[in-house]
Parts: sequence; C-alpha cells; structure tokens
Amino acid sequence: MHNAALRALGMDDWRYQALPVPEELFAETARALGAAGFAGVNVTIPHKQAALVLADRASEAARAIGAANTLTFSPDGMIAAENTDAPGLIAVLGQLAGLPTQPSALVLGAGGSARAAVWALGEAGAREVSVWNRTPERATTLARELGGRAVSAPEPAELLVNCTSVGLERSASETEGLNHLGLTFDQVGEYPYVVDFVYRSDPTALLAAARAHGAGTVDGLELLVAQGALSFELWTGREAPRDVMRRAVKADDDSA
Repeated sequence: MHNAALRALGMDDWRYQALPVPEELFAETARALGAAGFAGVNVTIPHKQAALVLADRASEAARAIGAANTLTFSPDGMIAAENTDAPGLIAVLGQLAGLPTQPSALVLGAGGSARAAVWALGEAGAREVSVWNRTPERATTLARELGGRAVSAPEPAELLVNCTSVGLERSASETEGLNHLGLTFDQVGEYPYVVDFVYRSDPTALLAAARAHGAGTVDGLELLVAQGALSFELWTGREAPRDVMRRAVKADDDSA
C-alpha cells in the first residue's frame, strides 16, 4: 500500500518495509531506526503503548489515548508519536449509511486500538461507549481512564467495534471465532453496524455473521487505508493518494 503510494508520487528513493520485532527488543530497535535512515514507522499489536512511552514528544490525541501507532523520526534524533487509528476510525464511520450521529457503541478489547476507538467515539459525540474485554480489569481501567463504561458481557448497541486480534488467525469454526469475542451468531444480530479492526483476505467470523444479519459493516482493510494515509502524510509531507493505496490493498487482498 505505502510502496504503491510512493511510486504514484514518483518518490523512487523511498520504500516501505516490514520489520517484525519481539517485545523485548522494541524500544532498542525503534530508537535506532532514525539513524538507520527511516523517516517513520507504523506500530501494531503489541507495541502501541510501548511506542508512546519511548517517544520524546507526542500529539495531544496520542497522550490522551495512551497509545501510538505511528512514530516519526526527526533529523535531530527526536521521536514523535501520533495515533492515526482514532481519526482513521472516524473517517470510515462515514461509510456506514444511516449510522446515528450520536450512536451507542460497544468496543471489544482493551489494548491500544481499543483505547483509540473509545477516545475517538467519545470525541465524535457517541452518547454511550461500553467496553468489554476477556480480562475485566483491563476493561475497567480503560473505561475509567477514557470515559467509557466497562461491561461484564457484550451488550446490544447501535455500533460494535472489534479492536481485539480475534479473527487475525482463522478459527476452526465461525462459532469458535465468535465465542472468543463473547458472542453468538444470534447476538451479532443485535448490532446494526459493525466495524472490525482485523484485516485479512476474507471476512472474519464477526463480519460474516454481521453481514448475514444485514448489518452495515466496515472491514479492517478500509481502516488500514484510512490510518495508513494519515501516517504517510506525516512522514512525507505529501497528500496521500488514497485511491492508489486502496487499490493496492484490494489487489493484495484478491491475490491472497
């Protein structure tokens, strides 16, 4: 996606690459990247909170959320943290025709993406944001810090946002995949709009069930493009060619 955008803008001396990094080496690796020629990095599970901690400065949104998914390296060695998950989520919600302007929402998860979602929904005026996590204490902490309401089990809402990694790896069955989210197939029908942060080549069990119930859905690929375009603009100072990025994602999706 990013490489397609760079080619489209004629930025032939730039390239984007994957860097798998274990948790215990994250801080050491990230601090060395600027000197190695990197303009910035996207940060994904499980490093988003650690990324904020190691940064020299952070945006107001990243500080409020308590997690960063984008780091930018300055020539002077400074590391700046940003969270593009939050505005990316708000952008894709505009694709859900008929979604109330102040919906009730349930967020699944309590990690960096969930923190971004709860903060973004609050900033966007959601009238209620509930949080469920398999570890209740983490949901309680997130809700206390960001203004949501922790729940002991998933409750009906107008909007469901999955911020867990469930679905990233395929389950043996749809039922198993939904059970990891505390849901059954019938319960998914209680959410007229569903957003899944997980991106992969075929629908997750959650999205498949939501679509079977006729819900409006947004998949993780759209979220990937939305937040990735914002990161691209931070690093390059150029307007991201979003259509090019989306086509690249879809082409990769179709070939998977």
